Amino acid sequence: MTVPARKTRFIPEAINSVYLLAVCGTGMSALAGMLKESGFEVSGVDENVYPPMSDFLQEIGVPVHIGYDPSHLDSDLVVIGNAMSRGNPEVEAVLARGIPYVSLSFALREFFIRGKYSCVVTGTHGKTTTSSLLSWVLESAGRDPGFFIGGIPENFGRGYKVGGGDHFVSEGDEYDTAFFDKASKFLHYLPNLVILNNVEFDHADIFSNIEEIKTSFQRLIKLIPGNGYLVACWDDPIVRELSRTAFSNVVSFGLTEDADWYPRNIVSDPAGTRFDVFNKSGSYGSFISPLYGEHMVLNTLATIASAHTLGLTLSEIQAGISSFKNVRRRLQFTGDFGDILIFEDFAHHPTAIAATIRAMRARFPERRIWAAFEPRTATSKRSILQDELVEALALADNVILAPLYMEQKVPAAERIDLDSVCERVSSQNQGCWVLPTNAEMVTFLQSHLQAQDLVLFMSNGDFNQIPAKLATVLT
Repeated sequence: MTVPARKTRFIPEAINSVYLLAVCGTGMSALAGMLKESGFEVSGVDENVYPPMSDFLQEIGVPVHIGYDPSHLDSDLVVIGNAMSRGNPEVEAVLARGIPYVSLSFALREFFIRGKYSCVVTGTHGKTTTSSLLSWVLESAGRDPGFFIGGIPENFGRGYKVGGGDHFVSEGDEYDTAFFDKASKFLHYLPNLVILNNVEFDHADIFSNIEEIKTSFQRLIKLIPGNGYLVACWDDPIVRELSRTAFSNVVSFGLTEDADWYPRNIVSDPAGTRFDVFNKSGSYGSFISPLYGEHMVLNTLATIASAHTLGLTLSEIQAGISSFKNVRRRLQFTGDFGDILIFEDFAHHPTAIAATIRAMRARFPERRIWAAFEPRTATSKRSILQDELVEALALADNVILAPLYMEQKVPAAERIDLDSVCERVSSQNQGCWVLPTNAEMVTFLQSHLQAQDLVLFMSNGDFNQIPAKLATVLT
């Protein structure tokens, strides 16, 4: 692994103050923290300012304007968030006045990634966990990495770090960058090493079909230099297909022995998941991870292969894997309430939902599983993956469906039919109910749950805090 020579930023050195539009978004607030730590004068604006982001920004000394007004614009550079569009009064003023502006992804690259060995973790599923794992393995080995992750790794307590070491780890999102840049965010990140976990159809609001998504990932692969690495999941046929277009070194991982790295003897117990890892040289080493499920084994295997490629020793990698504390809301244990277990997870795509339920089934085979799902993303609110959702939810014993979050964002003709989903799940001998995310859902669960039950809440949002409210009434 060779660290590229530091290059001059495309952003002028004269930039002293930075202003962020839509600063309370997860990524934008993290960028604000990184810029503040780096000595810049940082401020921002948002329409809806509320905890925890408002508290975080206040804590680090970033003033936030509430509501958009062109009079706020007095900084050297404006970072325009992905949620911003033409017609916003501050966006219009930036354009009219000729104020320098960039996207979040461009700013991340020029202020923090350029000159580092850039590790980009991407794929439809597993990005947050895998990028958190790789960051922690590097950190625990004393490499002091920088990172930018769309979740909160428990080992760090926040989703970003400037870092003084040679590596920078980014969670690479295929979503578009800004209203003025419709390319995927990860195309900005100057990749030296890319972990590609899987490729499926998602983000139905910006991609029309799987071919468009494949094109975006293929563009990322084409950006890896010849002396760089594509760490590719060999279990995914689309990843295999795209890997053939790489000009870089390809390192494969998967559950089958035709991959360069693969696991054997996978066993789950209360302490975690134990497995042995093999590569083309034979037996590599034994690992124990606090994570559960085959999908988490794959995330861990990708991290092991990447860390080895980056020059870490077996003992350094083992120590990092075993001491990882997970990511908030990734199969996060809320608590045990009268022998009723509550977990929360970020799963919102049928593949992730199925993997999460299977992981719970493997870990708690004796318990009755209640899967509560909130359709909240642009894809999960559409009918395009309705059949796959039925198959995934039917893996649970009972299912609770929340109404579509902000259903008006999806045309009526394209919306998923929750009543149909519920009817089809029920026909497979599972109970299924559609309930509002309010006291009615809490009361229903309270009256139907029994000792030895497990409730798994899945949403990319907060589920209207139903998990915490249920925990309160069960206490």
